Amino acid sequence: MSDGKLVGIVLVSHSAEVAASVAELAKGLAGGASAVPVAPAGGTEGGGLGTSAELIAAAAASVDRGAGVAVLTDLGSAVLTVKALLAEGDELPDGTRLVDAPFVEGAVAAVVTATTGADLDAVEAAAAEAYTYRKV
Repeated sequence: MSDGKLVGIVLVSHSAEVAASVAELAKGLAGGASAVPVAPAGGTEGGGLGTSAELIAAAAASVDRGAGVAVLTDLGSAVLTVKALLAEGDELPDGTRLVDAPFVEGAVAAVVTATTGADLDAVEAAAAEAYTYRKV
């Protein structure tokens, strides 16, 4: 990454609180990571549990810096909502990618990697590699 652009990261959860907390955790564990654009997109517009295409699209637009946007999701219908947005083709910034990764560990790995100025492929690979993190 030689152009100074950073990969943006969107964290999609069924809960606004979970999305915001994971974003805070990932940025904190990445040493503050204030330069990396990270946006939570949790819950519905009304504050309930669920996913919102509008909130996801707005979050993606807010973190787009021209180097791509990595979208991590928590559960099944969040995945379906992001896939539907990607299929529409004009709702998300160019270079937006759904990343297959565990939500918390993947978010931390993605943010830490993005802080180095890594490209979208490297951010995606780091997040996906979090599936291999064993706890016992």
